[in-house]
Amino acid sequence: MIVETDDLWVLNHCTKALARAGDPARTSAEAWRFPLITPDRRERPAGRDDFNEVTFVFRANLQAESPDEVAVLGTFATLYEPIPLRAIRFLEEDTGYFALTCVVPKGQMHRYQFVVDGCLTPDPINPQRVERENGKVWSRFFTDGYLQPLVLETWEVQLLTRLTCHILPFRVPDAEDFLKRYAQGLRRKARDAEVGMLYHLNESVGEVNGIDKLLAREESHRLIDYRICLKMIDTLLRSRYPHSEPSQLPSAVFTKLYEDMAINTVDDWDYSAYSNPQFFLYLLRRHTVTAAFGHPRYAGNVGAAAWAYLEERYMNPVTGESLFDWRAALEKPLGRNRDYS
Repeated sequence: MIVETDDLWVLNHCTKALARAGDPARTSAEAWRFPLITPDRRERPAGRDDFNEVTFVFRANLQAESPDEVAVLGTFATLYEPIPLRAIRFLEEDTGYFALTCVVPKGQMHRYQFVVDGCLTPDPINPQRVERENGKVWSRFFTDGYLQPLVLETWEVQLLTRLTCHILPFRVPDAEDFLKRYAQGLRRKARDAEVGMLYHLNESVGEVNGIDKLLAREESHRLIDYRICLKMIDTLLRSRYPHSEPSQLPSAVFTKLYEDMAINTVDDWDYSAYSNPQFFLYLLRRHTVTAAFGHPRYAGNVGAAAWAYLEERYMNPVTGESLFDWRAALEKPLGRNRDYS
């Protein structure tokens, strides 16, 4: 479904990020934001929030003649039918931008290419790219709440799950009990069609999935840190405990590992490959907290479970009311804020 988008709306989202000269993929501020993934502005049934608007933006080369036709071809639509972008104008003048807004279900990942005067090309702005088995390179985007790993491998997810669960408070008995109760409530709402998608709280509040999405997009420059350090930690733990899977080791093993990393002195660490385990621990903590307590749309804090935990934990002893009213800041269907609609 195509949505008509005002030219000024497009320009307001693009000018800061795309106004720089040169290679747009290198010089654009926050290039990872493209295509734009925004809330669905159409009228929808109460409590349903199943779709995003995805706005594709193509900027013509300022040093070359503007193309006659720009279209997008992707797995979110019929692959053999390019969808044309329209030229964006300001004060009745061409701006060099072309844009198109489509409605795409939440929780999905898609590949796409632009068709510029008949020639296929990946999005020159979006840094997310996927190479297919045939060697062809496609651009990629994912909508809010996508719960499958994009850049982390299965063994990395398993190890990272153990590493992060010692940073957050959700592994103590009362927190685990809360998450089970909260997940059951979300599933009941999903069955009653009060929540647009069924949330899964299989691993704490989904912080590892949130980290994966950070590393796929705005923190992609840190993926190499995870590649090196997770492999090193896996090798180190296997050498120390050859008869156990690293993800199954006791909590005390990870506590000792954190203590050593915090003082930058880890036995058997390959400092020639990564010289600062202390920095990786800082990175891991920052990403874990960001993923767990950020907005649910970013795929951590699934179903706002982390915020709901804070709501229950921090109460005013006099009035009995929560000191953390997160629903006032979050849009429907989980919250009650109307500013996002």
